Amino acid sequence: MNQPKRVTVPTVKSMKRAQRIGMLTAYDYPSAKIVDSAGADIILVGDSLGMVVLGYPDTLSVTMDDMIHHTRAVARGVAHALIVGDMPYMSYHVSIEESVRNAGQFIRAGAQAVKIEGGKAQRIKTVEAILDAEIPVMGHVGLTPQSVNVVGGFKLQGKNADDARRLMDEAIALDQAGCFSIVLECVPSELAALITERVSAPTIGIGAGPTCDGQVLVFHDLLGLYDALAPKFVRKYADTGKEMRAAVEHYLQDVRSGRFPDGNTESFHMSTTEELKKLYGDAVVVPMPKVN
Repeated sequence: MNQPKRVTVPTVKSMKRAQRIGMLTAYDYPSAKIVDSAGADIILVGDSLGMVVLGYPDTLSVTMDDMIHHTRAVARGVAHALIVGDMPYMSYHVSIEESVRNAGQFIRAGAQAVKIEGGKAQRIKTVEAILDAEIPVMGHVGLTPQSVNVVGGFKLQGKNADDARRLMDEAIALDQAGCFSIVLECVPSELAALITERVSAPTIGIGAGPTCDGQVLVFHDLLGLYDALAPKFVRKYADTGKEMRAAVEHYLQDVRSGRFPDGNTESFHMSTTEELKKLYGDAVVVPMPKVN
């Protein structure tokens, strides 16, 4: 059977206006295997792991060590999708030199590109420096979760004309700098449509309406594994969390009632009654269990 070709940065760029891009997050080996085998084009090792995996209230506590650890695990489970590492808070804010070094750590860990939030002038310089180091960059404008304290929470961006123009200018600047794709998060669908039309890079929406070149969701949101936040734009495709909880409850009931493990089919036994007698002695009769 022919294996699907590995998705590359040029592959993603060629998909604009030709094929919708399917992107999902993954944070470990089993989730990466599932997402990759299902046929995702891009897997984002998102700093959202801080909330859905590590239990933080936001993404600001996530470190480079966290991200590199999880990127390595994801890379071991992926054979097809393009892996993008999400550069965490303060990994690209201090200096351009440090930003490039941190981006390089993601590539060494198995990612093929990195994602950076924001598109203001200083951020563009950082993007250009990382690109100059031959590391592909995915841009991200709109709601940028690492700026949650500045914008005042997780809420829609670009609602009025001035804010919309600013976000459009940022997206165009990221496109001109050379980003191979741009995430548009939590912006009006009208703005997302306009940006998608005006930039050459594919746009990937999350809460940005249906006209983007692709869409991304968080793995745990899609499967109903995380319920601390319930954004309007999340579609839950399964209630896996409920099913997992029910399975665990069933297991605990069976343990406490003595129904697990079964004494025959789920247990191991001595090879013969004679061996049992050697262990217990002739004074104790231990019948060999019947195996169905």
